[in-house]
Amino acid sequence: MTEEIDPAGRVAIVTGAARGLGHAMAEGLARAGCRVVATTARSAGDLDALAARLPGMIVPMMADVTDEDACRRAVERARATFGRLDILVNNAGLGMRTIAPRFLVEPSRFWETDPEAWQRLIDTNVNGPYLMARAAVPAMLAAGWGRVVNISMNYATMRRAGFSPYGPSKAALESETVIWAQDLAGTGITVNALLPGGATRTGMIPDGMPEALVSTLLDPAIVVPPLLYLASARSDGVTGRRFDARAWRGEKAGPDAPPASGEAGWPEAREGG
Repeated sequence: MTEEIDPAGRVAIVTGAARGLGHAMAEGLARAGCRVVATTARSAGDLDALAARLPGMIVPMMADVTDEDACRRAVERARATFGRLDILVNNAGLGMRTIAPRFLVEPSRFWETDPEAWQRLIDTNVNGPYLMARAAVPAMLAAGWGRVVNISMNYATMRRAGFSPYGPSKAALESETVIWAQDLAGTGITVNALLPGGATRTGMIPDGMPEALVSTLLDPAIVVPPLLYLASARSDGVTGRRFDARAWRGEKAGPDAPPASGEAGWPEAREGG
């Protein structure tokens, strides 16, 4: 393990970085000295502005995580521009707003959901992280060090009535986190889940919410401190866990993972249970 305590000098890909959590994480990593390929499937306007504020640290790129070739090109762009790839943040995702614009006041029932909308969300939230990790991991294996960080959410939301297919998609991502961590055990590559810990001011929140409720939403930057820990050598060997940013208190890593973390997936579940 090196003495490095932050991600300075590392190279990352952050997907879905045009706004919200992804935008905050791309900026947070860059300000900590990590060079970032920041991808979006939509307009890169906000990313271009961020890159202009942090010259040489952020490379904006149009890339849809549901497209296998686009995922491969993102990895190639990182390696061609910066010579390496150390960190993948799987943040790109679609929320319930794409299924039912008024989902908070008019719950969506699974049998009423348009199959094409369902498929788009699953392709983005479940298959997208797989395609990105599949493209990124070989470079990390060759280097003997790497980080895969999957952006998850509260367990309660995975079980919330009217939240199909968003809830199931994040439950699947938790399962991917657990299994990939086991697949990569002993390689120097860790796989962990990171969640803000509550409703956050992102594009997934519908328009027209009461100001009193909007004022309670978390700032997307809340995920940056635990992300910087995960992106550093201090988290060597910490894998298969989920980190709740709202509970993060900046603890230093010791023999065990910080108290703000727990087992990814469903710890109470056991073989045959």
